[in-house]
Amino acid sequence: MIRKKLAAMSLVLLFAMPLAASAEPAAQPAAQPQSNSISWPQNQELPSFAKVKKLEVADVYDAPGDIKLMLSTLQGIVNRKEPRVYLLESQEEGKLTWLNDLKIPYALHDDYWDLVSTFKKEVKGIIVYDPNLPDSINVATTLAGLKDAVVASPELAQKLTAAPYSLPVLDDLQGRFKDRLDAYSWEYDNLWSQTTHRMLIGLSPDTSIRLPSDNFASFQTIAQETTQERDAKNRKVYDLDLSQFLGKDSVFLRFQDAFTQDGWGPAVHEVTVKADGREIAHFLPGTPDEQPFLFDSGNSQISTGSGGHRFADNGRYFVYKFTPPAGTKQLTVSVDMWNQFLVSASNVQPLSSDAKEPYGYLRDYAVANKAMVFWLGTSDPGEQALFEKILSDVEPGTPYLGWFSDDVSGEFSGVELTSRHGVYVLASDWFSNMTVFSGTKAKQADPKPVKAPQLENKIYVTYTFGEGDNLQYNEHHMRNLWEDPNRGKVPINWTSSPLLYDAAPAILNHYLDTATANDQLVAGPSGAGYFYPNVWPENSFANFLKSTYSYLKKTGMTIPFVLNRISSQDVPLSDSAAAAYRDQYRVPGVLLAYNNSNEVEIQDGLPVTTMRGISTVADGQKLLSDIKSKWDGKSPQFVSISVSAWNMTPTDVLALNDSLDSDYQAVLADPFFALIREANGLPKH
Repeated sequence: MIRKKLAAMSLVLLFAMPLAASAEPAAQPAAQPQSNSISWPQNQELPSFAKVKKLEVADVYDAPGDIKLMLSTLQGIVNRKEPRVYLLESQEEGKLTWLNDLKIPYALHDDYWDLVSTFKKEVKGIIVYDPNLPDSINVATTLAGLKDAVVASPELAQKLTAAPYSLPVLDDLQGRFKDRLDAYSWEYDNLWSQTTHRMLIGLSPDTSIRLPSDNFASFQTIAQETTQERDAKNRKVYDLDLSQFLGKDSVFLRFQDAFTQDGWGPAVHEVTVKADGREIAHFLPGTPDEQPFLFDSGNSQISTGSGGHRFADNGRYFVYKFTPPAGTKQLTVSVDMWNQFLVSASNVQPLSSDAKEPYGYLRDYAVANKAMVFWLGTSDPGEQALFEKILSDVEPGTPYLGWFSDDVSGEFSGVELTSRHGVYVLASDWFSNMTVFSGTKAKQADPKPVKAPQLENKIYVTYTFGEGDNLQYNEHHMRNLWEDPNRGKVPINWTSSPLLYDAAPAILNHYLDTATANDQLVAGPSGAGYFYPNVWPENSFANFLKSTYSYLKKTGMTIPFVLNRISSQDVPLSDSAAAAYRDQYRVPGVLLAYNNSNEVEIQDGLPVTTMRGISTVADGQKLLSDIKSKWDGKSPQFVSISVSAWNMTPTDVLALNDSLDSDYQAVLADPFFALIREANGLPKH
């Protein structure tokens, strides 16, 4: 969605060791800085923190949510003065991967309460949130930043106010607000004027509990689509017999994607349940009738298409719970469904992902910068009105860090709303330790020019991994993709955020330092931040690109991957937006996500290539075969492919590329656009 050298090599050897060697009691910091050391010049998009010298580290991966929340707000208070606290919150890329890469001495605490003991004198008190209104967590986070406090549940508050911590309660939000809009309206009226207006932060107040790996171990498959179906041609009513699962109070029915790699999971329109022939449930997903039976929504989604349906693509799922009358001998479910379904059942109740707990990601950054934290969407008129009021109060070019509610539809409507107000998005709600990474120093990128091959009558292909606007992707999933042993064997573009230069220089440095000649970093949508160019106010768009051009230049991400939507639909770049990219970003071309076509358009001297998305090797083979079947072979053809970062790896791209014949040639983005320019008689860039 970052490195410093140590003065004393002996400290490196002592502290920057593997986990077992570093797990020792931490000494109290010798001296506590007394002032805010954050630097934020006017020409800088995000603030810089003081130099990281030594870190006190605690593993909170398995800690309760209220502990994570409390410690992340403590981290924000402490690291505002100087980055000294690092929390092990994720293990996706390895708990210690980035920490050890920092090459900073650290002490790992066995007990995370040691951090409270070590730094309690820097905390002025506690803000207690209301567990009955999760959004009070966000209001409490804002108050914590303004009052140098930590956020605590009522249970934790009892421990924190007692010895040996003896922290006073500065604010208790229990019973303060009637609903979420009331909470955020109060926050806007009473706190907004005291917070920074140079950034906005949108965070969900809670998240699903982490389910154990064996949560669904008792479920047995009862129906499965064995072919990859994407066009609903297998739609019918499937009759499922659940009688074998009778004998306990309830039966649980789980729907998931049979082919998780390509994102066309089960779509369910109607469900009818009968016990011994008598109907005990009948509903359409997304209606109030469904709610009594929806045990776990599993991040599934509702669509109004095809008469309305619930669907679960990739790793998403949903579980229904049916409780038949005592003594039932036969239990059947009739399901109107289609696409790639995998249906399983059990009579053992699993944990539900709909159970929520607070989480701490990015709250350290919000607290340290005294930013206002909220979670407002566009589906409720009152929430949207307040959201727009906040957006109207900030200058064009202000960053919105975090994310949006309502998943995919929330992304589209949220980014469109922020873009209309000249605000760009940095997806970062799962970014960890930004107050530490912002205390490292970026290197100036010095990418070596990649010479374009001689232009021939070939099909030139450029592969691009998406998701680069997403700072937590840069921190977590991209690191895993980057470690693929086949990276570097085929040219690949990697979308990334130029704002890593401010937010996490060490992460940027790692990718720049370890890139091969077949890796190119490009600016992930839609430049220095995620926004939709066509809806950005035209009177400030060119100035915004001009002011952020330096980030593309100093990170080497000189080609932008652009997303451009209106009313959730991909649209071509307007002529004025294309001109702004050409003149202000000075780019040789633009990669445009517009999946309905495969075209190269020259917009007043700027090559714009629309991208085709793939999520499997087979997708890519079919796409490229179709393109070749329409190619006359008498002139060069250019194909830009967006590779799903969540479904494919560099090994998959290599397999795809190796399956192609000599009529195809894979190239990086720079030579790709150089060849396009040459083929169209445009001057070299």
